[in-house]
Amino acid sequence: MATNYYCLVAGLKEYTLDGDVKGFDARVVIDEIADELSKADRKALGAHLLFWDVCNLVNLRSGREGFSTLGNLSREELQAELEAPMVMPAELREVISLYAEMEGGEVDADDERLQRIDTSKSFEAAIFAAYYRYCAQSRCRFVREWAEADRNLRNITAALTARQRGLNIADVVVGGGDVVAQLSRSSAADFGLKGELTYVDNLIAALGDNQDLLDKEHRIDLIRWNMAEELATFDYFNINFLLSYVARLGLVHRWAMLDAERGKEMFRKLVGSLGAKEQIAEAERRYAAE
Repeated sequence: MATNYYCLVAGLKEYTLDGDVKGFDARVVIDEIADELSKADRKALGAHLLFWDVCNLVNLRSGREGFSTLGNLSREELQAELEAPMVMPAELREVISLYAEMEGGEVDADDERLQRIDTSKSFEAAIFAAYYRYCAQSRCRFVREWAEADRNLRNITAALTARQRGLNIADVVVGGGDVVAQLSRSSAADFGLKGELTYVDNLIAALGDNQDLLDKEHRIDLIRWNMAEELATFDYFNINFLLSYVARLGLVHRWAMLDAERGKEMFRKLVGSLGAKEQIAEAERRYAAE
């Protein structure tokens, strides 16, 4: 039976910081949430935070400076993973090891790993594909559905950008499945996905309306925000609600650094979503009746 975190969810209202992002530290909030979780739910949180570990790993491997504090592992721990992967999930360790060996010319043509990993694509594409496969196996519904939704959104964004630049869409999408197949073969403006994914029109508009990169990113993140809310629509006190909250915390964290005003806007929106007293009261009545 799922664990319900009544007190923890109620305590989230304490993170208002007077409606400002000054002094806001998403890492502190996430750690406080983690301390209250069951072992299984802490694992689900770790799987969700793995996304930032993957981003950090890609940056470290390519020599880029960007590093997020929202992942599970420190910069030093991830550097150690690149040299001798031991901590990350098996699917990701396999990609790290294979690409390192390929660079050193140590991989035989009959290596069975080549059957599982598409090495025709970059390390970044391969490691993200492994991350999404790992999340798809999670016992936590939000982890599975959020990873799938995030992959779809990123793939559609990449496909639209590739189309604008005259690039091969199959080269820029990650993973497989129906959406990837549709992106690769459809010539329709919306790739024929409008009926399946309601945000496609908004995404096309965000990418095509203007050349303001920050505005485009903000509009895409608002789509991502709405996805996080929708995936936990009927969850109030469980791990799905908390992971939805953490997903939105990550967006607030990002915009607090990129654009202070938009960061404040997102923070107020997050706090406002916790103030739905009627919704909380209804959930309490429902759980009391069970």
